[in-house]
Amino acid sequence: MRWIKLLAALWLAAPMLLAAQANPTVLTAPKAQSMPETPAPAVPPPAAPQVAPRFQVLIDAAHGGEDTGARLTPELLEKNLTLDLSNRLRSLLAARGIAVTTTRNSDEDLSADERAEIANRTPYAACILIHATATGSGVHLYTSSLAAAPLVKFMPWETAQAAYVTQSLKLSSDIDSALAHAAIPVTLGRTVLQPMDSFACPAVAVEVAPLQGGSTTKAKPITDEDYQRTILDALAASLEEWRNDWRQQP
Repeated sequence: MRWIKLLAALWLAAPMLLAAQANPTVLTAPKAQSMPETPAPAVPPPAAPQVAPRFQVLIDAAHGGEDTGARLTPELLEKNLTLDLSNRLRSLLAARGIAVTTTRNSDEDLSADERAEIANRTPYAACILIHATATGSGVHLYTSSLAAAPLVKFMPWETAQAAYVTQSLKLSSDIDSALAHAAIPVTLGRTVLQPMDSFACPAVAVEVAPLQGGSTTKAKPITDEDYQRTILDALAASLEEWRNDWRQQP
């Protein structure tokens, strides 16, 4: 009887086994829930390196070529003396480690606009215009008579100096002090002068005159080399002092 019951149980379970084979149930592991991606933090661009501006001086020897300037003596023209003084001042400044550009290095005639273009091509810390005269005594220092104006993005070409008048007056004061220390009499003035009024830099016109004799001075002609050297040494010393002042300015 036992085997009959076993056969009966198998007969009853057969349809269920066949159904399981036809539709097998596949158990799969539940999918892991993906975590929301956290965006990577933004990386700021590298900061531009802060490069300190370079102290550079421009020297403009007045006149040149057919523009001879004043006749200082029967043999000496202003254009020749200004070029000579420019070259000698450049050497003195270079010896002090100061970078110098000159508007002309030979007997060439540059227009006021050409000189201003050279001056405004680089942010010069000081621009010195060298002139000479047969009248007066000592050195005449001139700054622009333009009214001081704020620096804006686009400055009118003919009045660009207006944004630098305050600095130009400070530079003139340093030159005045150095010349006074060298016992060179100084006459200060303000004037309308091209190309200086178009210079976008602290600018001073330095006009060299003969030295008239007085209670404290001995007369010296404008051609006296010792006299010229004293003036140039004072100018170099003043520009070195200006380098310190210029670095402290905002």
